[in-house]
Amino acid sequence: MSMFCFQCQETAGGKGCTVRGVCGKTEEVARLQDLLIYTVKGISQVVVREKLDAELFDVLNGEVLTSLFMTITNANFDDAALEAQIKKMLAMRDSLNRSATEGWHDAALFTVGDRASMLEKAAGIGVLSTENEDVRSLREMVIYGCKGIAAYAEHARNLGAKDASISAFLYRALADTLNDSLTADELTALVLKTGEAGVKVMALLDGANTARYGNPEITKVNIGVRKNPAILISGHDLVDLEALLEQTKGTGVDVYTHGEMLPAHAYPAFKKYDNFVGNYGNAWWKQLTEFETFHGPILFTTNCIVPPKSEEIRSRIFTTGASGYPGCRHILPGANGKKDFSEIIALAKTLPAPEEIEHGEIVNGFAHSQVLALADKVVDAVKSGAIKKFFVMGGCDGRMPSRKYYTEFAEKLPKDTVILTAGCAKFRYNKLGLGDIGGIPRVLDAGQCNDSYSLVVIAQKLAEAFKLTSVNELPLAFNIAWYEQKAVIVLLALLSLGVKNIHLGPSLPGFLSPNVAKVLVDTFGIAGIGNVDDDIALFMN
Repeated sequence: MSMFCFQCQETAGGKGCTVRGVCGKTEEVARLQDLLIYTVKGISQVVVREKLDAELFDVLNGEVLTSLFMTITNANFDDAALEAQIKKMLAMRDSLNRSATEGWHDAALFTVGDRASMLEKAAGIGVLSTENEDVRSLREMVIYGCKGIAAYAEHARNLGAKDASISAFLYRALADTLNDSLTADELTALVLKTGEAGVKVMALLDGANTARYGNPEITKVNIGVRKNPAILISGHDLVDLEALLEQTKGTGVDVYTHGEMLPAHAYPAFKKYDNFVGNYGNAWWKQLTEFETFHGPILFTTNCIVPPKSEEIRSRIFTTGASGYPGCRHILPGANGKKDFSEIIALAKTLPAPEEIEHGEIVNGFAHSQVLALADKVVDAVKSGAIKKFFVMGGCDGRMPSRKYYTEFAEKLPKDTVILTAGCAKFRYNKLGLGDIGGIPRVLDAGQCNDSYSLVVIAQKLAEAFKLTSVNELPLAFNIAWYEQKAVIVLLALLSLGVKNIHLGPSLPGFLSPNVAKVLVDTFGIAGIGNVDDDIALFMN
C-alpha cells in the first residue's frame, strides 16, 4: 500500500507525503480519505447529471459537508469513522434516482464491501490518478477550496444558516473534477468560481455567528489560570462552545479556549459565563506540550488535532463533529440534536487545575463591525500620515522553524504600520506588545480564519472612504501564511475579488504545478517570501 498527499503546507519535501502524513495520518487513513472524496465526487455527478435540486436534499447536503470536512488536514484520524462515512455516502449515492443508463463515471458506480476492498479501490483513485500535472494541480486546487467551503458551511449549518446554492456549487465543482474534457482555461475559471463561493460562505457564516452571538467587540482576554478544575476547548465551532458553557454553569468547572477558539471571547453572548476564564496556550501545533500542563479534558470541535504524545493525554481528549482520533471518545448529538458533555465535565472534576504557563492579557475582537466603528479615526490616521500602511497577515501557523519569519516580520515593521490578522497565524506576534497608533492597536485581530471575511470588508470600506476603485490602490499589503485547506479557500476568495500581489509563505503550495504557479504569478502577482528585511523594504516602497 502507498499514499500520496500534498494538501498541506508541511507536506514532505514540499512535494508530497508518500509513507505517512507529516500531520500524523497513516497510509490507511489517507486511502480512506481519498475514497471518501471519490465517493462524494460520484454523488456530485449524479446530482448534476440528473439536475437534482440541492434545496430538496438537505440531509445529503449536510453529509457531503461533513465528508469533505473529515478529510481536511488534522481533522479526522479515525479509520473506523472514515469507513463508516464511506458506507453511509455510498448508500446515499445509490438511493438517488437515475434516469440515465450510460455515461456514468466510475465514482458514481463503484461498489465496495469491507475494509480490504475499500483500500484496494482507493489505491487506484488517489491524487496521482490524474496524470497531467497541470490538470491535477487545478483539480486539486478546486477540491481543496471545496473542503474549505464545506468547513465554513458546516459551521453555519450548525447555527441554522443554510444556503442550498453553496451545496449546488459544491456538486457542480466536484463533478467537474471528474470531467476529462475540461480545458486548463475552464478549470482555471472554476478555481476562481470556487473563490467566489468562498466569499459567499464566509459571509454566510459571519452573519450566522453575529446574529446568534452579537458583533465581536474589543476584548481583553486573560491568558493566565485560576485554581478550579477545567476543560480546554479547541477548534472553531461556536455552537459546541455555547453548549459546553451552558452545561458547565454552576459546576465549579472552568472553560478555557485553545488555538482557533480564542476569538470566541470577543462575542458578547459568551461574556455572561463567569466560568469562561480565558485562553490557554498558543497555536495548534503547541498542543503536545500545552496539553500536558493543562491537566484537564480537551474537547476538539474541529481540526487541528496533533496525535497525542502519550496515552494519558489521549485519555483526556474528546472529539465531536467532523473531528476524530482513534481511542478518543467521540460525542454525537442525541435524539434531540443536542450534545451531552456530562462525561467531559465529570472527568474534569477528578483532575487537577491547569498549570499556569503564561500570565497577562491579549486583545482581540477587531472584526469588521468594530473596526468600522473606528473608521473615522483610522481614515484620519492615514490622512495625517500616522498610519503609513496596513499589512494583512492572516492565515495559519505551523511547526516549521521558517515560520519564525512572521514573528520577525511583525517585530521589524515600521511603527507607523498596522497588522490586520485572522486565523492562528496571529500567535506568531499577538503577544509581542507592538503598541498602538493614536489609540489604534497595531495588531487588529479579526478572529478565526473564516473571519478573513472581516478583513475583506474592512479593506473594501477603506477603499470607499478614500474614493478608490479597488482595494489594490490602498496602502495595503498581503503577507499571508498558509497551512491547510481553509487557508486555500481564503486565498481563492481574495483572488476572486481581484486582490493582487499577495505574498504567500512560508512556502508555495506543493499542489501548484510550475505552469499553474506561473499563471498565478502572471495574472495575480502571487509571490513567495524571502528575507524579512528585503521583504519589508519591498512592501514599504
